[in-house]
Amino acid sequence: MRNKRFANQDQVEQHNSLKQFKRWRQERIRKLKLKDYSYRVPQAEPDLPFLTGNKEIPSITWIGHSTFLIQLGGLNIVTDPVWSGQMAFQKRLAPPGIPIEDVPPVDVVLVSHSHYDHLSIASLRRLTGGKQLLVPAGLGAKLKMKGFSSIKELHWWESVTIKGVKFTFVPSQHWTRRNPWDTNSSHWGGWVMETAGTHRRVKGARGKQKTTDAMAASYQETAAASAWKEEQPGKAKNRPVERPAVPASPTIYFAGDSGYFRGFKEIGSRFQIDVALMPIGAYEPEWFMSPQHVSPEEALQAFEDTGAKWFVPMHYGAFKLADDTPREALDRLEAERCRRCLEEERIIVLPLGETWKLAKS
Repeated sequence: MRNKRFANQDQVEQHNSLKQFKRWRQERIRKLKLKDYSYRVPQAEPDLPFLTGNKEIPSITWIGHSTFLIQLGGLNIVTDPVWSGQMAFQKRLAPPGIPIEDVPPVDVVLVSHSHYDHLSIASLRRLTGGKQLLVPAGLGAKLKMKGFSSIKELHWWESVTIKGVKFTFVPSQHWTRRNPWDTNSSHWGGWVMETAGTHRRVKGARGKQKTTDAMAASYQETAAASAWKEEQPGKAKNRPVERPAVPASPTIYFAGDSGYFRGFKEIGSRFQIDVALMPIGAYEPEWFMSPQHVSPEEALQAFEDTGAKWFVPMHYGAFKLADDTPREALDRLEAERCRRCLEEERIIVLPLGETWKLAKS
């Protein structure tokens, strides 16, 4: 198993060779001079009393990039833990939505893959709590060498249940590397979270899911819901935000990192997804990034493929990983939503630190 190399479902050329990287870097030197990085993702004051005491209401809080605090079935779940202040030589564009010292004790950590912008060992160490680590196959040995012991490795479509919450590791189209010698030595993917009693689709019984009039009526748009359109850099405006109500036992899909691939449809055929946390950033130049990162337009196609009801964008606004800017990603997302005639209330653009309470108290 030590020498195993993992692969994608489809044969796709990953543009990660030194020659391709050098070409991108040369193009980037010219492009970045023309880019406007003045936009900052709005930040909300985190509701720490709620997050600390909550054991009943499912909730999603965006920390930044691909890091979320998800409360489901009484568990505190953190995805892809990264509170780092910089990535390589690039400083973080906006601070994490919740300082790491204020995060309530963590029960489960979900890791999508081993890239540094999705797995920070320093951040992982600083999180408090029992921290059961659920990780892709092949990654456990590295984490054990770093001193972590509560680790469960999963292959695609394998599941584990913790205190009534079922976690299934699902495919994505990506790759991994943390040093020059370990390329694809561990897997990559996304995670589907279900609570007891959640209705799961029969494999193959795929169908597009639509919000009902009652669900749509429960949503009232606010400036914070479409913050990139109106807000200036800084704090999100301090006003009540009415988010849509979601079933009391929601199914949440965290997509990790992925290029667009047929696996999104298969994931949609196996699960009845309520909320999809989907990446929209680090897609430019597309000749280089498309095998590993969806564009905003592809993210919406993937969202429709899964049949999910609500889309929460992620993987933008924290680090300069590619040539696109956070504002460009959001603008393209909105333009594509309009082109597809998707209801505006189905796209939930969270400010950093805001908690979306998925069910009403």
